[in-house]
Amino acid sequence: MRLGNYSIRGRVALFTGAAVGALCVVFSTVLLFAINRMATQNLTKEVTAVGELAAYYVDRGEIVNPLPPISQDLIRPVQVVDPRGQVVAATKDLQHQPVMAHFSPKGPQRVASAVVCDSVFAAGRCHIVVAQHVYRNGDWTIYSAAPALPFYVYPSVAALLIGGAVIFTIAVAYGSRHTVTSSLRPVNAIRAQLDHIRSSNLGRRVPVPAAQDEIYLLAQSVNQTLDRLEDVLEQQRRFCSDASHELRSPITAIRAQMEDALLAPEDIELAGLCNAVLPSVERLQSIASNLLTLTRLDAGLPCERRAVDLAELIAKELKNHRMSRKVVQRLTPGVTVMGDQSRLGELIGNLVQNAQRYASSTVTVTLWCGDGDPAADPRFPGGVAELEVLDDGAGIAADQRETVFRRFTRLDTARSRDAGGVGLGLPIARQIAESHGGTLTIQDSDRGARFVVRLPLFS
Repeated sequence: MRLGNYSIRGRVALFTGAAVGALCVVFSTVLLFAINRMATQNLTKEVTAVGELAAYYVDRGEIVNPLPPISQDLIRPVQVVDPRGQVVAATKDLQHQPVMAHFSPKGPQRVASAVVCDSVFAAGRCHIVVAQHVYRNGDWTIYSAAPALPFYVYPSVAALLIGGAVIFTIAVAYGSRHTVTSSLRPVNAIRAQLDHIRSSNLGRRVPVPAAQDEIYLLAQSVNQTLDRLEDVLEQQRRFCSDASHELRSPITAIRAQMEDALLAPEDIELAGLCNAVLPSVERLQSIASNLLTLTRLDAGLPCERRAVDLAELIAKELKNHRMSRKVVQRLTPGVTVMGDQSRLGELIGNLVQNAQRYASSTVTVTLWCGDGDPAADPRFPGGVAELEVLDDGAGIAADQRETVFRRFTRLDTARSRDAGGVGLGLPIARQIAESHGGTLTIQDSDRGARFVVRLPLFS
């Protein structure tokens, strides 16, 4: 997997190596500082001890010039300065040299130290100088010195830290790259599988790793997305097939009638031909209108919403429809919802047309208000408007109550094309109800089919 000009593995290795390298530099610097400070303290103690030995000889009056070294392996520059400020004794390397320093301990301290550069030492060299007071017929000062340590203390220590930092950085970068490579292996497998998935083989799924980590969750989400995509495409295929089938029937009828008219034009009356073709045209118009409505609902296009009095809207829809069955209205006035009046009118019209198509003699339309239960259904916190459309026909079996809401679905011969339905009215009605935050279901009844619409009240 690549991100920009570098792969993810390369970037992780680069960033990790840079971070570890920076940490190693900081750690090495702090460690060298600590080592330098400890070594300087030890060296200062050593120089102080050398000066104390010279102070012992001064205190006993046993001053010799040149001063003897403390040992053959430990030779430190030492000077003895009398109360007049004259150098009266020194080690061999400081014979005939002026005083190496010009500071002295401040009372009540007997010992003081400082770093002195140049002076009697080699140019560009700095020494740690320790001054000690000795009282013998006046204040005598003993100066002892040793070369100051560099920041890196010893070259071997600096080389060890630099080499260790480089090796550690390389090891961590390599380990990070290897770890990321192993972690991304399932991702590569998922990507490779996705590259091979086409519309013709949507049943394939990406591999799910055994380790239940973030990649495991990613693989599950991808498979769930593929499941939804497969369902959508299957619905689309079925919808296209059903729509083609529904459109083919009236088109075939129109073609047959037109061909008959062309074969024997002298035997065909224009009015009779128009009357024969008009039902098929009306059917095509109905199908096209329903398909357009479904397209708008599926696209979620916004609509104008305002307060709608359902009782007035139902009465208006019933008045505008030519009813072939007796209609009983039980409408509670003042039931108001927020929604699109034209779409709600289409919902009511579809339910009424469906009911009168399959009713034996009577269709009952009932409207009332109910108290919403936010705990049971949070969609109706301020109350619910319930619309019931009941017919006295054959009814719908319990196991088929969801099937009728599928597009282009007709359950049996009683609900056939001859009855005028194309299987889109009820799916459209349910989508309109759901787009208004409500529901459309089929409830139990003693006889016939009982459709119940529940919409949130407008308060």
